[in-house]
Amino acid sequence: MDYWKKEGFFEPKFDTNGEVSKEGYFVIPIPPPNVTGALHCGHALATALQDCLIRWNRMRGLTTLYVPGCDHAGISTQSVVENILWRREKKTRHDLGRPALVERIWAWKDDYHNRIRNVLDRLGGSFDWSREAFTMDKERGIAVTETFVRLHEEGLIYRSNRLVNWCTQLRTSLSNLEVENKELTGRTLLDVPGYEKKVEFGVLTFFKYPIEGSSETIEVATTRPETMLGDTGIAVHPNDKRYQHLIGKKAKHPFVDRLLPIFGDDYVDPEFGTGAVKITPAHDQNDFTLGKRHNLDFINILNDDGTLNAKAGPMFEGKKRFDVRYEVKAELEKLGLYVKQEDNAMSVPLCLKSKDIIEPIMKPQWWMSMKDMAEDAIKVVKSGEIIIRPESAERNYYRWLESIQDWCLSRQLWWGHQCPAYLVNIEGEHIDETSNDAWVTGRTLEEAEKKAAEKFPGKKFTLTQDPDVLDTWFSSGLWPFATLGWPNQTHDLDKLFPTSVLETGWDILFFWVARMIMLSLKLTGKIPFKEVYCHSLIRDSEGRKMSKSLGNVIDPIDIMEGISLKDLNDKLLAGNLDPKELKTATKYQHTSFPQGIPECGADATRFALIQYTTGGGDISFDVKVIHAYRRFANKIYQATKYSLGKFPDNYTPQANRKLTGKESLAERWILHKLNSAARNINDALENREFSKSTQVVYSYIYDDLCNVYIENSKAIIEQGTEEEKRSAIDTLYTATEGALTMIHPFMPFLSEELWQRLPRRPQDSTPSITIAQYPRHDPQFDNLDAETQYGIVQGASEGIRSLITEYKIQGSPVVQASDDASFSIIKSELQAIKSLAGKGVTSVSILGPNDPTPTGSAVYVVGKTAAVFLEVKGQVDVDDEIKKAQTKLKKASDGASKLKMQLADEEFRAHVSAGVLETEETRLAEFDAQISNYERRIENLLGCQ
Repeated sequence: MDYWKKEGFFEPKFDTNGEVSKEGYFVIPIPPPNVTGALHCGHALATALQDCLIRWNRMRGLTTLYVPGCDHAGISTQSVVENILWRREKKTRHDLGRPALVERIWAWKDDYHNRIRNVLDRLGGSFDWSREAFTMDKERGIAVTETFVRLHEEGLIYRSNRLVNWCTQLRTSLSNLEVENKELTGRTLLDVPGYEKKVEFGVLTFFKYPIEGSSETIEVATTRPETMLGDTGIAVHPNDKRYQHLIGKKAKHPFVDRLLPIFGDDYVDPEFGTGAVKITPAHDQNDFTLGKRHNLDFINILNDDGTLNAKAGPMFEGKKRFDVRYEVKAELEKLGLYVKQEDNAMSVPLCLKSKDIIEPIMKPQWWMSMKDMAEDAIKVVKSGEIIIRPESAERNYYRWLESIQDWCLSRQLWWGHQCPAYLVNIEGEHIDETSNDAWVTGRTLEEAEKKAAEKFPGKKFTLTQDPDVLDTWFSSGLWPFATLGWPNQTHDLDKLFPTSVLETGWDILFFWVARMIMLSLKLTGKIPFKEVYCHSLIRDSEGRKMSKSLGNVIDPIDIMEGISLKDLNDKLLAGNLDPKELKTATKYQHTSFPQGIPECGADATRFALIQYTTGGGDISFDVKVIHAYRRFANKIYQATKYSLGKFPDNYTPQANRKLTGKESLAERWILHKLNSAARNINDALENREFSKSTQVVYSYIYDDLCNVYIENSKAIIEQGTEEEKRSAIDTLYTATEGALTMIHPFMPFLSEELWQRLPRRPQDSTPSITIAQYPRHDPQFDNLDAETQYGIVQGASEGIRSLITEYKIQGSPVVQASDDASFSIIKSELQAIKSLAGKGVTSVSILGPNDPTPTGSAVYVVGKTAAVFLEVKGQVDVDDEIKKAQTKLKKASDGASKLKMQLADEEFRAHVSAGVLETEETRLAEFDAQISNYERRIENLLGCQ
C-alpha cells in the first residue's frame, strides 16, 4: 500500500492540458464513515465494492478518483462521548461546558479517524488521500455556511415554531427519518431509557371531563394519559347527536385552572373511542392542526429532559412523564373520573439512536422547504439522468419523495456546524425569537451585521448566534461536490463532476442519497452522480442487523488478522456497550465464533464480500465462507509459482498477445476461456452484477487454469517437442498474466505481489498491476470449436475420475466415442485425458462408435459425444449400486423439477438479476446431465446382474 501511495497511482491522471483520459473519468466519493467508532463489516463491504470498481476502471485507462473522508456524525459521536463521560466520571456535558466537551469530542474524532484510515488502507482501498475531506473541516464548513445562507436568502430555509420530534435522552430534535415506529397489537410493556421498570403502551384510557356549570361530563379516550395535563380543547363531530348540545360549552380541567372549549370538526371519527377527542395542540401533530384551525392555546407541559414543567400543575411539576402516566390515572380514579382501559393497537415512535420514546414538542427551529426540490429530484431519476439500482430501491425513492415533508434542520447539540443565523436584539424592544423576521444569516459576522443594519435601519442592536447546530445530514448532503471544492469552481469540480457512482446501503437512501440529489440540483445545477447502487445489508448469523448497540458488529481487522474468542470477549468488555446488552452479545460470540475468527486476509475478505453481493436480499455473515476464499488465494499463489517454475531462465514472453497457429487444442481452449472470461467479467462489472463477476474469475482461475490447463500443460512441457514446449509456456504466461490482472480489482495485494514476479513482455515498462491493462475481449481468441472439442477431453477425464472415485476400483477405464469426429479427438488427446484423469490412471482404452459396448461395466455419459466405462462385475454389489443410482436419480429429478417450477414463475424472474437467472439455468442443465448419467448407469448395471 505504501508503494502504491508513494508512486501516486491513486491520484487522478490528467493530460498536459488538464483534461481527463480519452477513455473518460470515473469518480466515487466514499460514503463517509462516522467517527463514532471503529469500522464494521458494512464498511468493509462498501469499500470492497467501490474499490473493485475504481481499480477496474483505472486498469481500463479512465481517469479515476476515489475520494476518502469521514463524517462528524453529530448525534452519534456526541452521544458516545457523553455516555463515556457519565460512566467514567459521573459528569454530564453541562458539568464540563461546551468548549471542554467539544475539545473531548475532537480528541475522540482524531483517535477514531486514524483508526478508520488504517482499516481502509488495510482493506486495500485505493483512495487519493491528498483529497481527503471531513464534514467539519474548514473547506466543508465554508460549503455548509454558503448553503445555509444562500437558501435562507431564497426563503427555502426559514424559522418556525412548530412540533418537532424530541428525544428526551439526547435532548435534541430529530427529523422524521431518525424516528422508528414500533407497531404494537395491544398492551405491551417496553423498556424506556431512564426507567427501572417497563412502561405500559398499547392501551386506550377512558376518562371524563366535567362540563362547566353542570353535573354533566364528557368522556374522552387517550393512549397518552399524561398529555391530558396539556389539553386545551375537546373536539366532536358536528353531526354527532350525542354531543351537539355541548358544542360551544366548556369542560373543566380537574388538575389545573383551565377551561377547555368544546367544538365541532369534521376531522373527528364518531366511531373511534367515545367520539369525543381531547386536544393537546403542543404535543400531537393532528391536535396541532386542529389547534391552529380553532385558535386553541398551545401549552407545552414538558421540560427538555422529559419531566413536567409548572404548566402541568403543582401536583405533577418536576416528575417524569411516564411516572405521571400512572399518577394521572390514580388521581382520576380518586375523583371518580376514570372509566376504563382497553387494549389498543398503536404505533410508538422511538429514537433510532437512544431508543427513547419520542415526544412531539413545540420548538422554534430552522426548517427547509422540500417539495419543489423533491419534484426536481424525482424528474432526474425518471428521465434516466440518474440510475438507481436495484429497482426496488428506485421505487422506495419515489415513494418517499412524493410524500416528503419540510426538513427540521436544527439540533440542540454542541458537536456540529453551528447555525450561521443570528438573532437581532434591538435595544429597548421585545424580540420574538420564534419569528423568522427576528433573524439574519451571514457567511461571516460582519455580513450578518450589515444585513441587520439594512433590515432595521437606524436602530441599535446586538447579534446572538443561534447555539443550535445543523443536522449532520445537511453537511453530508453536500458531500459529492463539496469534496471537489464547491463553492469554489475548482479544476476537480470542473473536470470530475458529476461523480460516476454513489455506492451505499439502501437504508440511507432517504437520509442521504435523496438529499444529495436535491441539494446538488439546487446548488450546482447538476446531478451529483450518474448512478446509485444500493448494496445489501450485512446481518449476523441470527439474521439481525449488525449494530454497535447489539454488540454483534465484527471488526474487519479481526477477520483479516484473526482473533481468539477471549480477545473478542475482552473487546466487548472494553467497549461502550449497554450493560443490559453485554450478556446477549457475549452469548452471540460464543455461539458464532466458538474457536474465535481464523485469519482470512484482506484479499479473501474483499472477494467474499463482493461475492455475497447479488443485488437481492440482505447478506447473512459467515466467517467460514470468507476463510474458504483464503484457500482460493493460496491456489492462485501455487498456480503462479508453478508457472514461474516452468519459465526457462531469461524467459521473455511474446511481445504481443496473439495466436501463432502452433497452439495445441488445450492452448486454444484456455485462450478461448480467458477471452470469454474477459468479456463476461467486464459485462458483469458494467452491469453491477458483482456476484457474477466473482463467479467468472473464480471459474476461470480455479477450474480452467488450475484444474485443467496447468494439469494438461505438465505433460506437454515435460514430453513435447521444443516447439510444443515453447508454445505451451507462452500460453501459460498469457493465461497466468490474464488471471492476475483479472483478479486484481478483487484481490489487490496478492495479485500485485505475484504480478511483480512475472517477466515483462518486450517494451512493457508498466510499474504496477494497478495501472496494467485489464483483460479485454479479443475476437481472435474466440474458438467455440476448441471449447467443444476440449469439452470431450474434459468430459472423458471427469468420467474416469468419477467412476474410480465412486466405485473405488483402480481398473482400466474405456472411453467409447459416439461418432468418428469424437473418436479422432479422443485418440489425439489421449495423453491429455490421462493427465486430467489423475495420477493413478496409467491405462485408458479407446473404442470407436461401431465397436461393441463393454459389458459388466458402470458407465458415465459424456453428453452426446462419448461414454466412459469401468468394469465392475464381480467387484461390487451390483444390486446395491443400482439402488444407489436410483436414489441419486430421484434426487436429481426432484431438484430439476423444483428448479423448473421456479424458473417458470414470472414473479421470481421479475425480482432477480440476470446473473441469478443464468446461474439457475446452469444448475438446471447440470441436473439434466446427472439424470442422463444415472439412467444410463442403471441400464448398464442391470446388464451386470
